[in-house]
Amino acid sequence: MSDSPAARLQQLFEGHRLTPTQRRIAHSMVRRAGDAPFLSSVELAELAGVSQPSVTRFAVALGFDGYPALRRHLREVAPGAPAEGGAGLNEYQQAVRGEIENLRQLAELLADPEPVERAGRLLAASRPLPVLGLRAASSQARGFAYFAAKVHPDVRLLDEGGTMLADRIDTARHAGASTLLCFALPRHPKEVVETLAYARSAGLTVVTVADSAFAPVAKHSDLLIPAAVGTGLAFDTACAPMLLGRMLLEAMCDGLPEAQARLEEFDARAAARGLFVE
Repeated sequence: MSDSPAARLQQLFEGHRLTPTQRRIAHSMVRRAGDAPFLSSVELAELAGVSQPSVTRFAVALGFDGYPALRRHLREVAPGAPAEGGAGLNEYQQAVRGEIENLRQLAELLADPEPVERAGRLLAASRPLPVLGLRAASSQARGFAYFAAKVHPDVRLLDEGGTMLADRIDTARHAGASTLLCFALPRHPKEVVETLAYARSAGLTVVTVADSAFAPVAKHSDLLIPAAVGTGLAFDTACAPMLLGRMLLEAMCDGLPEAQARLEEFDARAAARGLFVE
C-alpha cells in the first residue's frame, strides 16, 4: 500500500459508516491531501460544498472531539505541504494543473499494483466480459471495450440504460460471464447503482473504476479502484480514469496467453485491407 498522504487519509476513513455528505468531505480531503492538515473547517466546508457544522459532524463520526482534533491528527499521520499556488495561471492552465495532481495521486496509488493485477485476472477469466458505463462514463467504457475486443474473445459493451440492461446482464451471465467491469463517474446515475446491485445478485463479481472510493457505487463493488476527475472546468475531465482503464487492459492482457497472437493477427489483417494510412 502506498504511504502517501492521500493513502494514509484513505486508511483513516475506511471502516467508518459515512453519510453521503461525509463521503463528499472525505473525497475532497483525499483529493487535496497535501492541503488537508492546513485547512480550517470553514475552508474545508467551502472546498467540499457543505456547511461548516457538517465538517464538525464528520470529525466526530471519525471518533474525534471535533475538527481541531482531527486536524492535529492529520498533521501527525498524513503530513503534507500546501499545494503550489495557482497565482497567475488562467483557468485552462489551472485545469491542466489539477489533472496533473490527479495523475500524481493515481501514481501513488499504483505503488501497490496488486488491485490492478487482480482486476486484470478477473477480466481475463470472464467469458464473456460485460463492460458498463452510462452517461458521462460511457466514453470510458466504450474506449475500454474497443481495445479489449482486440485481445478478449467476447466483450459486451453496456453503454445504454433502460429496461433491457438487466436482460443483457442475464444473457451475459448465462453465457458464462463471471465479472462485470464498470466505469462510474459523476454525476452518478441511479441506474448504475441499481445495475451493479443487480449484477452482484446475479452472481457477477463487480470491478469498478470510480472517481472516489466513497462514490455511491462503492457498496456494490467487489473491487473498486479510484481515479479522480478534474472539476475545474464546466464539464469534468477524466484523464486519470482513462489512464487507469488502459492499465486494466494491460493487466488483462497479462492474463490472456493468446493476446499477443490476436494483436498480430489484427495487424496482419489491417495491413492487408489497407486500413490505416500510416
